Amino acid sequence: MKCTHCGANIPEDQVICPQCGTEVQIVPDYNPLDDVLAREVKGSVEGATRQLQTDDIRRYRRENRTQNVNATRVLSQSEMDRIREERRNIRSRRTDGPRQTTDELRRRNQQNSEELRRRNQQSTDELRKNPEEQRRRNQNTGEIRRQRQQKRMEAAKRRRRNLLITLFILLVLAGIVIYVAYQNSYTGMIRKGYNALQSRDYTAAERYFQRAIVKDESKPDAYTGYAEVYVDQDDLESAEEVFLTAIETQPTNAGLYQAAIDFYMDTEQPQKIAALLAECEDENVLDAVSDYVSAAPEFTPEEGTYTEVQEITISSDTGGDIYYTTDGTDPTAETGTRYTEPVLLQTEGETEIRAIAVNSKGIPSVVASQKYTIEFPIVDAPAVTPSTGRYTDPEQITITVPEGYTAYYTMDGSTPDPSSSGTQVYTGPVAMPENTQIIFNAILVNDQNGKATSVTTRNYITTE
Repeated sequence: MKCTHCGANIPEDQVICPQCGTEVQIVPDYNPLDDVLAREVKGSVEGATRQLQTDDIRRYRRENRTQNVNATRVLSQSEMDRIREERRNIRSRRTDGPRQTTDELRRRNQQNSEELRRRNQQSTDELRKNPEEQRRRNQNTGEIRRQRQQKRMEAAKRRRRNLLITLFILLVLAGIVIYVAYQNSYTGMIRKGYNALQSRDYTAAERYFQRAIVKDESKPDAYTGYAEVYVDQDDLESAEEVFLTAIETQPTNAGLYQAAIDFYMDTEQPQKIAALLAECEDENVLDAVSDYVSAAPEFTPEEGTYTEVQEITISSDTGGDIYYTTDGTDPTAETGTRYTEPVLLQTEGETEIRAIAVNSKGIPSVVASQKYTIEFPIVDAPAVTPSTGRYTDPEQITITVPEGYTAYYTMDGSTPDPSSSGTQVYTGPVAMPENTQIIFNAILVNDQNGKATSVTTRNYITTE
Protein backbone atom coordinates (compact mmCIF):
# COMPACT_ATOMS: atom_id res chain seq x y z
CA MET A 1 0.00 0.00 0.00
CA LYS A 2 1.29 3.49 -0.92
CA CYS A 3 0.87 6.72 0.95
CA THR A 4 -1.49 9.07 -0.89
CA HIS A 5 0.43 12.05 0.48
CA CYS A 6 4.12 11.30 -0.38
CA GLY A 7 3.88 8.04 -2.39
CA ALA A 8 6.06 5.96 -0.02
CA ASN A 9 5.35 2.25 0.58
CA ILE A 10 3.49 1.54 3.86
CA PRO A 11 3.70 -1.94 5.48
CA GLU A 12 0.40 -3.80 5.80
CA ASP A 13 0.50 -3.78 9.64
CA GLN A 14 0.99 0.02 9.91
CA VAL A 15 -1.53 2.82 9.66
CA ILE A 16 0.99 5.72 9.62
CA CYS A 17 3.36 6.53 6.72
CA PRO A 18 6.99 5.99 7.90
CA GLN A 19 8.15 8.86 5.66
CA CYS A 20 5.72 11.73 6.22
CA GLY A 21 3.75 10.51 9.22
CA THR A 22 0.37 10.77 7.46
CA GLU A 23 -2.31 8.39 8.71
CA VAL A 24 -3.67 5.81 6.28
CA GLN A 25 -7.29 6.40 5.11
CA ILE A 26 -9.33 3.30 5.81
CA VAL A 27 -12.87 4.74 5.85
CA PRO A 28 -14.74 6.80 3.26
CA ASP A 29 -13.51 10.35 2.69
CA TYR A 30 -16.83 11.82 3.64
CA ASN A 31 -18.77 11.29 6.85
CA PRO A 32 -21.48 13.73 7.99
CA LEU A 33 -20.30 13.43 11.65
CA ASP A 34 -16.86 14.79 10.71
CA ASP A 35 -18.51 18.00 9.53
CA VAL A 36 -20.49 18.20 12.75
CA LEU A 37 -17.28 17.81 14.84
CA ALA A 38 -15.42 20.39 12.75
CA ARG A 39 -18.25 22.93 13.14
CA GLU A 40 -18.42 22.32 16.88
CA VAL A 41 -14.67 22.80 17.37
CA LYS A 42 -14.59 25.80 15.07
CA GLY A 43 -17.47 27.40 16.93
CA SER A 44 -15.78 26.80 20.29
CA VAL A 45 -12.53 28.45 19.20
CA GLU A 46 -14.00 31.35 17.26
CA GLY A 47 -16.59 32.09 19.92
CA ALA A 48 -13.99 32.45 22.67
CA THR A 49 -12.52 35.81 21.60
CA ARG A 50 -12.41 38.14 18.62
CA GLN A 51 -8.57 37.97 18.63
CA LEU A 52 -8.78 34.48 17.06
CA GLN A 53 -8.77 36.11 13.61
CA THR A 54 -4.94 36.26 13.63
CA ASP A 55 -2.01 34.63 11.92
CA ASP A 56 -1.80 32.11 14.80
CA ILE A 57 -5.27 30.80 13.96
CA ARG A 58 -4.39 30.54 10.26
CA ARG A 59 -1.16 28.69 11.15
CA TYR A 60 -3.13 26.32 13.35
CA ARG A 61 -5.57 25.56 10.58
CA ARG A 62 -2.76 24.91 8.09
CA GLU A 63 -1.00 22.61 10.52
CA ASN A 64 -4.26 20.85 11.29
CA ARG A 65 -5.00 20.31 7.59
CA THR A 66 -1.45 18.99 6.95
CA GLN A 67 -1.53 16.55 9.82
CA ASN A 68 -5.02 15.23 9.09
CA VAL A 69 -5.19 15.49 5.31
CA ASN A 70 -6.20 11.85 4.88
CA ALA A 71 -7.64 11.13 8.34
CA THR A 72 -11.28 10.21 8.57
CA ARG A 73 -13.14 9.17 11.69
CA VAL A 74 -16.64 9.01 13.17
CA LEU A 75 -17.43 10.43 16.62
CA SER A 76 -19.67 8.53 18.95
CA GLN A 77 -22.61 10.17 20.64
CA SER A 78 -20.77 10.38 23.97
CA GLU A 79 -17.80 12.14 22.38
CA MET A 80 -20.06 14.67 20.68
CA ASP A 81 -21.81 15.35 24.01
CA ARG A 82 -18.50 15.92 25.71
CA ILE A 83 -17.32 18.33 23.03
CA ARG A 84 -20.55 20.29 23.26
CA GLU A 85 -20.09 20.46 27.03
CA GLU A 86 -16.57 21.86 26.62
CA ARG A 87 -17.92 24.42 24.19
CA ARG A 88 -20.52 25.57 26.70
CA ASN A 89 -17.83 25.81 29.37
CA ILE A 90 -15.67 27.92 27.09
CA ARG A 91 -18.57 30.28 26.41
CA SER A 92 -19.32 30.45 30.12
CA ARG A 93 -15.70 31.33 30.96
CA ARG A 94 -15.66 33.93 28.20
CA THR A 95 -18.68 35.62 29.74
CA ASP A 96 -17.89 35.31 33.50
CA GLY A 97 -14.10 35.04 33.83
CA PRO A 98 -11.24 37.25 32.76
CA ARG A 99 -10.44 37.46 29.12
CA GLN A 100 -8.10 34.67 27.95
CA THR A 101 -4.76 35.54 26.46
CA THR A 102 -3.64 34.56 23.00
CA ASP A 103 -1.05 32.09 24.43
CA GLU A 104 -3.75 30.25 26.33
CA LEU A 105 -5.92 29.98 23.24
CA ARG A 106 -2.98 28.70 21.24
CA ARG A 107 -2.22 26.11 23.92
CA ARG A 108 -5.87 25.04 24.07
CA ASN A 109 -6.02 24.73 20.28
CA GLN A 110 -2.96 22.52 20.30
CA GLN A 111 -4.53 20.37 22.98
CA ASN A 112 -7.72 20.10 20.90
CA SER A 113 -5.71 19.20 17.84
CA GLU A 114 -3.87 16.47 19.72
CA GLU A 115 -7.15 15.21 21.11
CA LEU A 116 -8.60 15.06 17.61
CA ARG A 117 -5.61 13.13 16.30
CA ARG A 118 -5.86 10.72 19.19
CA ARG A 119 -9.56 10.18 18.59
CA ASN A 120 -9.04 9.76 14.87
CA GLN A 121 -6.36 7.19 15.51
CA GLN A 122 -8.65 5.41 17.95
CA SER A 123 -11.54 5.46 15.51
CA THR A 124 -9.28 4.17 12.73
CA ASP A 125 -8.05 1.31 14.88
CA GLU A 126 -11.59 0.40 15.84
CA LEU A 127 -12.73 0.37 12.24
CA ARG A 128 -9.79 -1.82 11.19
CA LYS A 129 -10.61 -4.26 13.95
CA ASN A 130 -14.32 -4.25 13.12
CA PRO A 131 -14.86 -4.17 9.32
CA GLU A 132 -18.49 -5.12 9.85
CA GLU A 133 -19.07 -1.85 11.68
CA GLN A 134 -17.40 0.01 8.83
CA ARG A 135 -19.71 -1.63 6.33
CA ARG A 136 -22.69 -0.80 8.51
CA ARG A 137 -21.69 2.84 8.72
CA ASN A 138 -21.07 2.94 5.00
CA GLN A 139 -24.50 1.46 4.45
CA ASN A 140 -26.02 4.04 6.79
CA THR A 141 -24.25 6.78 4.89
CA GLY A 142 -25.53 5.38 1.56
CA GLU A 143 -29.03 5.06 2.97
CA ILE A 144 -28.92 8.68 4.11
CA ARG A 145 -27.80 9.73 0.63
CA ARG A 146 -30.55 7.67 -0.99
CA GLN A 147 -33.14 9.17 1.30
CA ARG A 148 -31.91 12.66 0.52
CA GLN A 149 -31.94 11.90 -3.21
CA GLN A 150 -35.43 10.49 -2.96
CA LYS A 151 -36.64 13.56 -1.09
CA ARG A 152 -35.10 15.81 -3.73
CA MET A 153 -36.80 13.81 -6.49
CA GLU A 154 -40.14 13.95 -4.71
CA ALA A 155 -39.76 17.69 -4.21
CA ALA A 156 -38.93 18.10 -7.90
CA LYS A 157 -42.00 16.05 -8.82
CA ARG A 158 -44.18 18.22 -6.61
CA ARG A 159 -42.75 21.36 -8.21
CA ARG A 160 -43.39 19.98 -11.70
CA ARG A 161 -46.91 18.95 -10.76
CA ASN A 162 -47.65 22.36 -9.28
CA LEU A 163 -46.18 24.03 -12.35
CA LEU A 164 -48.35 21.93 -14.68
CA ILE A 165 -51.45 22.69 -12.62
CA THR A 166 -50.64 26.38 -12.72
CA LEU A 167 -50.08 26.30 -16.48
CA PHE A 168 -53.34 24.42 -16.99
CA ILE A 169 -55.26 26.98 -14.96
CA LEU A 170 -53.63 29.82 -16.91
CA LEU A 171 -54.51 28.15 -20.21
CA VAL A 172 -58.12 27.68 -19.13
CA LEU A 173 -58.35 31.31 -18.05
CA ALA A 174 -56.75 32.46 -21.31
CA GLY A 175 -59.20 30.32 -23.27
CA ILE A 176 -62.12 31.84 -21.41
CA VAL A 177 -60.84 35.35 -22.06
CA ILE A 178 -60.28 34.60 -25.75
CA TYR A 179 -63.72 33.02 -26.09
CA VAL A 180 -65.44 35.98 -24.44
CA ALA A 181 -63.45 38.40 -26.60
CA TYR A 182 -64.32 36.42 -29.74
CA GLN A 183 -68.01 36.33 -28.91
CA ASN A 184 -68.03 40.13 -28.70
CA SER A 185 -65.75 40.71 -31.68
CA TYR A 186 -66.72 41.64 -35.23
CA THR A 187 -66.35 38.02 -36.36
CA GLY A 188 -68.36 36.79 -33.38
CA MET A 189 -71.22 39.17 -34.19
CA ILE A 190 -71.23 37.99 -37.81
CA ARG A 191 -71.39 34.34 -36.74
CA LYS A 192 -74.22 35.03 -34.30
CA GLY A 193 -76.08 36.95 -36.99
CA TYR A 194 -75.95 34.06 -39.46
CA ASN A 195 -76.97 31.59 -36.74
CA ALA A 196 -80.02 33.75 -35.99
CA LEU A 197 -80.73 34.08 -39.72
CA GLN A 198 -80.61 30.31 -40.11
CA SER A 199 -83.17 29.93 -37.34
CA ARG A 200 -85.28 32.69 -38.97
CA ASP A 201 -84.92 35.00 -35.98
CA TYR A 202 -84.71 38.07 -38.19
CA THR A 203 -84.90 40.59 -35.36
CA ALA A 204 -81.89 39.09 -33.58
CA ALA A 205 -80.00 38.64 -36.86
CA GLU A 206 -80.53 42.30 -37.76
CA ARG A 207 -79.34 43.36 -34.29
CA TYR A 208 -76.15 41.28 -34.51
CA PHE A 209 -75.28 42.57 -37.99
CA GLN A 210 -75.88 46.16 -36.93
CA ARG A 211 -73.58 45.67 -33.93
CA ALA A 212 -70.90 44.29 -36.27
CA ILE A 213 -71.26 47.38 -38.48
CA VAL A 214 -70.75 49.60 -35.43
CA LYS A 215 -67.56 47.70 -34.57
CA ASP A 216 -66.14 48.10 -38.10
CA GLU A 217 -68.17 49.93 -40.71
CA SER A 218 -65.55 49.50 -43.43
CA LYS A 219 -65.85 45.70 -43.76
CA PRO A 220 -68.53 44.48 -46.20
CA ASP A 221 -69.40 41.18 -44.45
CA ALA A 222 -71.82 42.77 -41.99
CA TYR A 223 -73.64 44.62 -44.79
CA THR A 224 -73.95 41.41 -46.80
CA GLY A 225 -75.45 39.60 -43.81
CA TYR A 226 -77.73 42.55 -43.07
CA ALA A 227 -78.99 42.53 -46.67
CA GLU A 228 -79.61 38.78 -46.51
CA VAL A 229 -82.04 39.40 -43.66
CA TYR A 230 -84.25 41.25 -46.19
CA VAL A 231 -83.50 38.90 -49.07
CA ASP A 232 -84.69 36.00 -46.95
CA GLN A 233 -87.96 37.91 -46.54
CA ASP A 234 -88.21 38.69 -50.31
CA ASP A 235 -87.67 42.41 -49.70
CA LEU A 236 -85.05 43.11 -52.38
CA GLU A 237 -85.64 46.85 -52.30
CA SER A 238 -84.67 47.10 -48.62
CA ALA A 239 -81.73 44.80 -49.17
CA GLU A 240 -80.49 47.02 -51.99
CA GLU A 241 -80.91 50.09 -49.79
CA VAL A 242 -78.49 48.58 -47.24
CA PHE A 243 -75.67 48.72 -49.79
CA LEU A 244 -76.63 52.04 -51.39
CA THR A 245 -76.76 53.77 -48.01
CA ALA A 246 -73.35 52.40 -47.03
CA ILE A 247 -71.81 53.37 -50.38
CA GLU A 248 -73.22 56.87 -50.07
CA THR A 249 -71.25 57.37 -46.84
CA GLN A 250 -68.16 55.48 -48.06
CA PRO A 251 -67.84 56.26 -51.78
CA THR A 252 -64.22 55.04 -51.94
CA ASN A 253 -64.79 51.64 -50.31
CA ALA A 254 -64.15 49.08 -53.06
CA GLY A 255 -65.23 46.23 -50.78
CA LEU A 256 -68.73 47.70 -50.45
CA TYR A 257 -69.03 48.08 -54.23
CA GLN A 258 -67.99 44.47 -54.70
CA ALA A 259 -70.52 43.33 -52.09
CA ALA A 260 -73.27 45.28 -53.85
CA ILE A 261 -72.27 43.77 -57.21
CA ASP A 262 -72.41 40.28 -55.72
CA PHE A 263 -75.86 41.08 -54.36
CA TYR A 264 -77.11 42.14 -57.80
CA MET A 265 -75.64 39.04 -59.41
CA ASP A 266 -77.11 36.70 -56.79
CA THR A 267 -80.55 38.29 -57.13
CA GLU A 268 -80.38 38.29 -60.96
CA GLN A 269 -80.31 42.07 -61.34
CA PRO A 270 -77.14 42.55 -63.38
CA GLN A 271 -78.62 45.52 -65.23
CA LYS A 272 -78.34 47.59 -62.04
CA ILE A 273 -74.58 47.11 -61.80
CA ALA A 274 -73.89 49.53 -64.62
CA ALA A 275 -76.01 52.24 -63.00
CA LEU A 276 -74.17 51.71 -59.70
CA LEU A 277 -70.73 52.01 -61.28
CA ALA A 278 -71.77 54.89 -63.53
CA GLU A 279 -72.13 57.05 -60.42
CA CYS A 280 -68.73 56.05 -59.04
CA GLU A 281 -66.03 58.70 -59.45
CA ASP A 282 -63.18 56.93 -57.64
CA GLU A 283 -60.65 55.45 -60.06
CA ASN A 284 -59.33 52.98 -57.49
CA VAL A 285 -62.80 51.53 -57.04
CA LEU A 286 -63.35 51.27 -60.78
CA ASP A 287 -60.01 49.52 -61.18
CA ALA A 288 -60.90 47.06 -58.42
CA VAL A 289 -64.22 46.10 -60.10
CA SER A 290 -63.07 46.59 -63.70
CA ASP A 291 -64.37 43.15 -64.74
CA TYR A 292 -67.91 44.38 -64.08
CA VAL A 293 -67.60 47.73 -65.87
CA SER A 294 -69.58 47.84 -69.10
CA ALA A 295 -69.29 51.12 -71.01
CA ALA A 296 -72.40 52.54 -72.65
CA PRO A 297 -72.44 52.42 -76.48
CA GLU A 298 -71.49 55.41 -78.61
CA PHE A 299 -73.15 56.49 -81.86
CA THR A 300 -71.68 57.83 -85.08
CA PRO A 301 -72.75 60.30 -86.39
CA GLU A 302 -74.18 62.34 -83.55
CA GLU A 303 -77.93 62.79 -83.31
CA GLY A 304 -79.51 65.56 -85.37
CA THR A 305 -81.49 66.37 -88.52
CA TYR A 306 -80.25 65.10 -91.86
CA THR A 307 -81.52 65.66 -95.45
CA GLU A 308 -80.39 62.32 -96.78
CA VAL A 309 -80.25 58.68 -95.85
CA GLN A 310 -77.96 57.94 -92.87
CA GLU A 311 -75.99 54.90 -91.68
CA ILE A 312 -75.64 54.87 -87.86
CA THR A 313 -72.59 53.08 -86.37
CA ILE A 314 -72.72 51.84 -82.73
CA SER A 315 -69.60 50.88 -80.70
CA SER A 316 -68.48 50.22 -77.08
CA ASP A 317 -65.07 50.61 -75.41
CA THR A 318 -65.51 47.48 -73.30
CA GLY A 319 -66.35 45.26 -76.24
CA GLY A 320 -68.90 42.51 -75.94
CA ASP A 321 -72.24 42.39 -77.77
CA ILE A 322 -74.44 45.40 -78.54
CA TYR A 323 -78.22 45.26 -78.69
CA TYR A 324 -80.46 48.08 -79.98
CA THR A 325 -84.03 49.09 -80.72
CA THR A 326 -85.50 51.78 -83.04
CA ASP A 327 -88.97 52.00 -81.49
CA GLY A 328 -87.96 53.91 -78.36
CA THR A 329 -88.04 50.92 -75.97
CA ASP A 330 -85.12 49.84 -73.77
CA PRO A 331 -83.24 46.94 -75.35
CA THR A 332 -82.17 43.75 -73.62
CA ALA A 333 -80.28 40.72 -74.84
CA GLU A 334 -83.65 39.06 -75.34
CA THR A 335 -85.75 41.89 -76.82
CA GLY A 336 -83.18 43.95 -78.72
CA THR A 337 -81.63 43.48 -82.14
CA ARG A 338 -78.02 42.34 -82.00
CA TYR A 339 -75.83 44.90 -83.71
CA THR A 340 -73.85 43.43 -86.60
CA GLU A 341 -73.83 46.28 -89.20
CA PRO A 342 -74.66 50.00 -89.34
CA VAL A 343 -78.31 50.92 -88.90
CA LEU A 344 -79.74 52.40 -92.13
CA LEU A 345 -82.15 55.35 -91.72
CA GLN A 346 -83.84 55.96 -95.08
CA THR A 347 -87.32 56.93 -94.02
CA GLU A 348 -88.12 60.56 -93.59
CA GLY A 349 -89.03 61.49 -90.04
CA GLU A 350 -87.63 61.07 -86.48
CA THR A 351 -86.07 57.81 -85.28
CA GLU A 352 -84.77 57.12 -81.73
CA ILE A 353 -82.10 54.44 -81.45
CA ARG A 354 -81.55 52.98 -77.95
CA ALA A 355 -78.65 50.57 -77.33
CA ILE A 356 -76.80 48.67 -74.58
CA ALA A 357 -73.43 46.87 -74.47
CA VAL A 358 -73.08 43.51 -72.67
CA ASN A 359 -69.52 42.67 -71.50
CA SER A 360 -67.89 39.24 -71.19
CA LYS A 361 -69.37 38.69 -67.71
CA GLY A 362 -72.87 39.32 -69.04
CA ILE A 363 -73.13 42.73 -67.36
CA PRO A 364 -75.27 45.11 -69.47
CA SER A 365 -74.37 48.78 -69.65
CA VAL A 366 -76.70 51.65 -69.08
CA VAL A 367 -78.96 52.46 -72.02
CA ALA A 368 -77.60 55.00 -74.50
CA SER A 369 -79.93 56.69 -76.97
CA GLN A 370 -79.76 59.07 -79.93
CA LYS A 371 -82.51 60.71 -82.02
CA TYR A 372 -82.17 61.23 -85.76
CA THR A 373 -84.49 63.22 -88.06
CA ILE A 374 -84.46 62.72 -91.82
CA GLU A 375 -86.01 65.53 -93.97
CA PHE A 376 -85.50 65.11 -97.66
CA PRO A 377 -85.46 68.43 -99.64
CA ILE A 378 -88.43 69.28 -101.92
CA VAL A 379 -87.59 70.51 -105.50
CA ASP A 380 -89.58 73.16 -107.29
CA ALA A 381 -92.43 72.35 -109.63
CA PRO A 382 -91.22 70.55 -112.75
CA ALA A 383 -90.11 72.42 -115.80
CA VAL A 384 -92.45 71.76 -118.80
CA THR A 385 -91.81 72.85 -122.41
CA PRO A 386 -93.08 74.36 -124.62
CA SER A 387 -94.74 77.11 -122.71
CA THR A 388 -98.47 77.95 -122.87
CA GLY A 389 -99.67 79.23 -126.30
CA ARG A 390 -101.28 78.65 -129.68
CA TYR A 391 -99.53 76.37 -132.07
CA THR A 392 -100.30 75.66 -135.75
CA ASP A 393 -97.78 72.84 -135.83
CA PRO A 394 -98.11 70.44 -132.90
CA GLU A 395 -94.90 70.07 -130.85
CA GLN A 396 -93.49 67.58 -128.37
CA ILE A 397 -94.20 68.30 -124.68
CA THR A 398 -91.23 67.51 -122.37
CA ILE A 399 -90.82 67.45 -118.55
CA THR A 400 -87.44 67.91 -116.88
CA VAL A 401 -87.11 65.11 -114.25
CA PRO A 402 -84.22 65.40 -111.68
CA GLU A 403 -82.55 62.30 -110.30
CA GLY A 404 -84.52 60.60 -107.54
CA TYR A 405 -87.88 61.79 -108.82
CA THR A 406 -90.63 60.49 -111.05
CA ALA A 407 -92.83 62.80 -113.17
CA TYR A 408 -96.61 62.39 -113.54
CA TYR A 409 -99.01 64.34 -115.84
CA THR A 410 -102.59 64.71 -116.98
CA MET A 411 -104.04 66.34 -120.15
CA ASP A 412 -107.59 66.97 -118.97
CA GLY A 413 -106.84 69.71 -116.48
CA SER A 414 -106.99 67.47 -113.40
CA THR A 415 -104.23 67.40 -110.76
CA PRO A 416 -101.90 64.47 -111.27
CA ASP A 417 -102.23 61.70 -108.66
CA PRO A 418 -99.93 58.68 -108.85
CA SER A 419 -102.69 56.50 -107.45
CA SER A 420 -105.31 57.68 -110.00
CA SER A 421 -105.89 55.86 -113.25
CA GLY A 422 -106.16 59.13 -115.20
CA THR A 423 -102.60 60.09 -114.27
CA GLN A 424 -99.82 58.94 -116.50
CA VAL A 425 -96.16 58.37 -115.72
CA TYR A 426 -93.87 60.51 -117.77
CA THR A 427 -91.39 58.34 -119.62
CA GLY A 428 -90.54 60.65 -122.52
CA PRO A 429 -91.80 63.55 -124.71
CA VAL A 430 -95.58 63.62 -125.17
CA ALA A 431 -97.12 64.59 -128.60
CA MET A 432 -99.27 67.67 -128.52
CA PRO A 433 -102.79 66.85 -129.90
CA GLU A 434 -103.93 68.60 -133.16
CA ASN A 435 -106.83 71.05 -133.61
CA THR A 436 -107.75 71.07 -129.97
CA GLN A 437 -107.18 72.83 -126.68
CA ILE A 438 -105.69 70.95 -123.68
CA ILE A 439 -104.61 71.79 -120.18
CA PHE A 440 -101.39 69.90 -119.35
CA ASN A 441 -100.57 69.44 -115.63
CA ALA A 442 -97.35 67.83 -114.33
CA ILE A 443 -95.79 67.01 -110.94
CA LEU A 444 -92.64 65.39 -109.59
CA VAL A 445 -92.74 62.73 -106.82
CA ASN A 446 -89.70 62.00 -104.61
CA ASP A 447 -88.80 58.37 -105.02
CA GLN A 448 -87.61 58.05 -101.38
CA ASN A 449 -90.36 59.70 -99.40
CA GLY A 450 -93.19 59.91 -101.96
CA LYS A 451 -93.59 63.64 -101.54
CA ALA A 452 -94.94 65.46 -104.60
CA THR A 453 -93.99 68.88 -105.86
CA SER A 454 -96.43 71.58 -106.79
CA VAL A 455 -98.23 71.34 -110.15
CA THR A 456 -96.92 72.91 -113.33
CA THR A 457 -99.78 73.82 -115.73
CA ARG A 458 -99.58 74.49 -119.47
CA ASN A 459 -102.47 75.50 -121.78
CA TYR A 460 -102.03 74.46 -125.38
CA ILE A 461 -104.21 75.37 -128.43
CA THR A 462 -103.43 73.83 -131.78
CA THR A 463 -104.98 75.03 -135.17
CA GLU A 464 -104.29 74.40 -138.83
